[in-house]
Amino acid sequence: MRPADQFGERLRAVRTERGFTQEQLADASGLHRTEISLLERGKRTPILDTIVAVASGLGVSASDLLKGVG
Repeated sequence: MRPADQFGERLRAVRTERGFTQEQLADASGLHRTEISLLERGKRTPILDTIVAVASGLGVSASDLLKGVG
């Protein structure tokens, strides 16, 4: 599995565990909901700034969000 796909699965798992919708996470992280959807489906490979923004929006560390990726 590609790292982008692994990240997407991890992102979706953490987001749902924390009770966020894609729209809520987008608002909390300063991204568009479409961007969250693309990340979760592995259609977009995140840059470091995006990983940090999403992790911050979820209230987790970037390293926690990347667990199991790679």
